[in-house]
Amino acid sequence: MILVGIGSNLAAPGCDSPQEVAAAAIAQLPAIGVTVVRQSRWYQSEPVPPSDQPWYVNGVAVVATGLAPAVLLTQLLSLETRFGRRRGVPNAARTLDLDLLDYDGRQCATRRLVLPHPRLHERRFVLAPVAEIAPDWRHSRLGLTAAELLARLPPGQPVRALGDLAMPRR
Repeated sequence: MILVGIGSNLAAPGCDSPQEVAAAAIAQLPAIGVTVVRQSRWYQSEPVPPSDQPWYVNGVAVVATGLAPAVLLTQLLSLETRFGRRRGVPNAARTLDLDLLDYDGRQCATRRLVLPHPRLHERRFVLAPVAEIAPDWRHSRLGLTAAELLARLPPGQPVRALGDLAMPRR
């Protein structure tokens, strides 16, 4: 199972809100060779670490692709750039954040790519949507499901599903 995290807390050219940015990015995935198999609802979350920047809209998609993990990451980063993402200060506000969370349970650690995502198990805004759409998924290093990882998190990291603003389920 390949999992991609989607996040935004700034509007981008042609999109009036972070949710529109995230939805537009999902719509662009087929153009980079990625098929969306399942999508979570949108979730709203506080920035991590906490700051005065706007809250994020986050979601997760289960995807299928013939691209190798490193090539997929390159394509995701290219898509971020097309939506106005500028890298500079760590944890800064962003128009689009696309994270390769897991790629069929593979484990790797290079300078450019770490699988599974190194902070996936610490982030409620990632684990909640993963638990929603992939309840049987297990973290390849820790052996725990998203629900089990969520239960281990300390209090904090407010996250709420955006009911009426949910992304369409597939």
